[in-house]
Amino acid sequence: MPGSDLQERGERSDEQVSGAKVIAQALKEQDVRYLFGVVGIPVTEIAVAAQELGLRYIGMRNEQAACYAASTIGYLTGRPGVCLVVSGPGLIHALGGMANANMNCWPLIVIGGSSERSQETMGAFQEFPQAVRSSIYGRPGACYVDIPADFVNLQVNVDSIKYKECCLPPPVSMADTSAVCQAASVIRSARQPLLIVGKGAAYARAEESIRKLVEQCKLPFLPTPMGKGVVPDNHPNCVGAARSRALQHADVIVLFGARLNWILHFGLPPRYQPDVKFIQVDICAEELGNNVKPAVTLLGDINAVTKQELASKKSLPMNYYTVFYHVQEQLPQDCFVVSEGANTMDIGRTVLQNYLPRHRLDAGTFGTMGVGLGFAIAAALVAKDRNPGQRVICVEGDSAFGFSGMEVETICRYNLPIVILVVNNNGIYQGFDADTWKEMLEFQDATVRAPPMCLLPNSHYEQVMTAFGGKGYFVQTPEELQKSLKQALADTTKPCLINILIEPQSTRKAQDFHWLTRSNM
Repeated sequence: MPGSDLQERGERSDEQVSGAKVIAQALKEQDVRYLFGVVGIPVTEIAVAAQELGLRYIGMRNEQAACYAASTIGYLTGRPGVCLVVSGPGLIHALGGMANANMNCWPLIVIGGSSERSQETMGAFQEFPQAVRSSIYGRPGACYVDIPADFVNLQVNVDSIKYKECCLPPPVSMADTSAVCQAASVIRSARQPLLIVGKGAAYARAEESIRKLVEQCKLPFLPTPMGKGVVPDNHPNCVGAARSRALQHADVIVLFGARLNWILHFGLPPRYQPDVKFIQVDICAEELGNNVKPAVTLLGDINAVTKQELASKKSLPMNYYTVFYHVQEQLPQDCFVVSEGANTMDIGRTVLQNYLPRHRLDAGTFGTMGVGLGFAIAAALVAKDRNPGQRVICVEGDSAFGFSGMEVETICRYNLPIVILVVNNNGIYQGFDADTWKEMLEFQDATVRAPPMCLLPNSHYEQVMTAFGGKGYFVQTPEELQKSLKQALADTTKPCLINILIEPQSTRKAQDFHWLTRSNM
């Protein structure tokens, strides 16, 4: 037997393994499960090796959408998704997704192949300088790993490879005790306190503790778009329906993983009282005190119902509120809601309710358009693995859909039962009906006469879905919307796109709500 063991070890020492397989195994060791990308020289072998190890590879049509999808995996699972790209143009196309991940603080690993080491600085095929960043520790974000082509195909001895143990979850850092006491004192002395719950709270999975704080202290709260669901939107303490007045009248505001950027009007008057006190809770020290000096810094870890008269409007074409009212009636409470667009996203975030954290994905901090289908694909893959039957609803403006509409082919290729709703107003912000469009262009070319925000009227986006084997619906009435959405939600065997024609000049309504105080909750 000892001789047999020696012989076996001798045989193993001669076994060779490719760089591509080493990379794939290293990813598996780090609990990476999803790869997205557009393959080419020299990263194709990495995708093949990953699949051989049981990792999921989803071939996309554009590196930008692939990067959006991979970053969404990081947000939803806490472990980074991987975007696999070639160098040069492939990496450049992925930069939009990397920037979006950094701004949203979502873990992401981008792996790109570059020229062989012997050809560096010589003008090799698609040669381009690279960079590396941390992915999940501290403030999460994008990390780039450059793999030279000769590494991918290099054969090395199996026994010479030493894989690192799986990276542990980020260490939990606690705020200074005296700062916590100071914050508690400021909140107790407040006349009209307000909690703002950001997507940082959702990523930190802080829903249980934040809900306890809300209920035990009887505090009103306002979620940011992707902070929705940390405490359910239908909670009586949610002041999302009175957002402007809530911000204007609060004398103490606690920021839980929310940044005072453009989404929150930078924390400045006239949106806020000049003497409002901010208590800022954030994992990133650099974010503390940005734009406004906080009263206290803690470094460490909607029920929005629009007025019924708009929802019950019977005239045609429909407006945004009519559409979202009927959509909200049928949405499963545990579904993922992906949303992007101008009016579509802005109005949808106040009407379409979320009941669970990390179940809303939208343009985020960077205000990025084109993220929707990539986000939806990633969410559908996570749902398929973790909770089969859970639905993904992607609510797109017609302009937003145009950014990555061809990813419908990806959705159909992998048979992901995503329901896409295209809220079609024939334009960016606003458009024109078919008759007006025809009259407008009767005597002049569209490049001269058509306003820049206009799109072609009554475009049949649903035919993009049917072209690849999914189901498509073109609807113009509430009854048609109700029927088609019911059918789409009932069918979990294939994807669906519902093209919803609305009034081209439809916009959001002005806010007019009463301040919700602790005394009348």
